[in-house]
Amino acid sequence: MGKDIFFLSSVEEAVDKFTQAFNPVKLNAGIFHSMGDDTIGFKALKTADSAAIHEFASDPEVSRYIGWRLMKNQDETYQHVETMIKREIESVQLYASVYLRETGEIIGTAMLFHMDLEAANAEIGYVFRKDTWGKGYGSRSVALISDFVFNNLKFHRLYANVAAENIGSGKILLNNGFLLEGRLKDHYLVEEKYCDRLIYGKLTTV
Repeated sequence: MGKDIFFLSSVEEAVDKFTQAFNPVKLNAGIFHSMGDDTIGFKALKTADSAAIHEFASDPEVSRYIGWRLMKNQDETYQHVETMIKREIESVQLYASVYLRETGEIIGTAMLFHMDLEAANAEIGYVFRKDTWGKGYGSRSVALISDFVFNNLKFHRLYANVAAENIGSGKILLNNGFLLEGRLKDHYLVEEKYCDRLIYGKLTTV
């Protein structure tokens, strides 16, 4: 038992605190932050790493289709990292920096969000430094996240929303057993041009 004592203003707040503390996402967050294979590893987001994250968060080609606004300077990226850390603490979202085991350098960010604990599903997201594209790091990361979602969280479904022009991201998902489930015409507006939204999904095989 922990030794921390705190007081809450209502039973509802107490129930919410209990649910947040003991839901499967919170209980397995440490696993998410320490996953890896022989090439890449995950680690918890830290503001101390914001300079490395800024390398890809400030790249127009990287940010074009990922839903992040382009970071104009390192202060903006620092604040963005702070926001993600806060979201992870206060809600059921998970973020991790992806790094190369050989060098320790951070090359991307992996995300799980829009989690529905009742329906047992979640949305996956990932972003990588441009000079690492096409080297398999995205596929490795999605494989690790998929294993975590289905074997640790025991979720039923994992899905992703991808701009149709983001061909590389679609290939990563297909290579990991996701299926193209649907298309929403002209859903995104990117650089004054409409893009279709592709919906990819994967169900547990357990």
